[in-house]
Amino acid sequence: MSTIDDVIALAAAHGLDLLPESADVNEAGLDYRVVMADDTEGRRWVLRVPRRADVSAGMAAEARVLDLVAPALAAGGIAVPDWQVRGPDLVAYPALPGSPGLTLPGGEPEWHMDPADPGYAERLGRLLARLHSITPERAGAAGVEVRTPAQVRRSWAEDIARVREEFTVAPALAGAWQDWLEDDTCWPPATVMTHGEIYPAHVLFDGDGTITGVLDWTTARVDDPARDLAAQYGAAGEEMLRAAVSAYGEAGGRVHPGLVAQARHLWDASPIGHALYALTTRDDADLAAAAAALDPGA
Repeated sequence: MSTIDDVIALAAAHGLDLLPESADVNEAGLDYRVVMADDTEGRRWVLRVPRRADVSAGMAAEARVLDLVAPALAAGGIAVPDWQVRGPDLVAYPALPGSPGLTLPGGEPEWHMDPADPGYAERLGRLLARLHSITPERAGAAGVEVRTPAQVRRSWAEDIARVREEFTVAPALAGAWQDWLEDDTCWPPATVMTHGEIYPAHVLFDGDGTITGVLDWTTARVDDPARDLAAQYGAAGEEMLRAAVSAYGEAGGRVHPGLVAQARHLWDASPIGHALYALTTRDDADLAAAAAALDPGA
């Protein structure tokens, strides 16, 4: 879709009567183009248009995740998208209450909250304890992808091997990855239902800082609990990571001895994910950015 009018027309084909003059577009997402617009009764809608065929193919899996997590998080006053339009060319749902803690106008980060706020760390920990309480058995029964601890570790090893085959990786970085793969203390003894990209751009807040909703469940699955804590380390450092883990444990989350270290490792492994994304898109700019991150001295 090349224009907002095209997206509004697509919504109309799915039965939504939206006002073009009310529309705003967000181009920052890697997988979806997002447009927000009002209907004729003043209700705000979120329209997600997939950018690639592989994104469309994954939408059914995300829908199953939303159906699973919605009641668990609603019990804690936290909303997730209610997809009222579910098509291969468009997802649409009523806008959730609250505003994101981070936006990227023009590609530059603009913070609307303080990620180093101890109050946020506590709320994040409680949110994750609630999400992670969904058992792998329930997730599997709902058709959500389930990875065992052994599969999580093996998947990282395979991803690292693929990146090293496709790119030049600085020896120090490659060595750090190998040490991490071999360190038994970091890897989780159990896996849990995770979001996968839970950071302030995907978290909604009210005016008091209360978390009201969580967006973008594209990468959600049963996996390493640390994947939902890594961004807290990246945004706010180890002290606030430990604060979130403390609140997580107090709220019933299972804290294994290597959880904090694993969250740090996962954040430091971000270039692996960027490289895999570049291999998916095969875009020259994406490939160049991934190569630079993997071998900064080249």
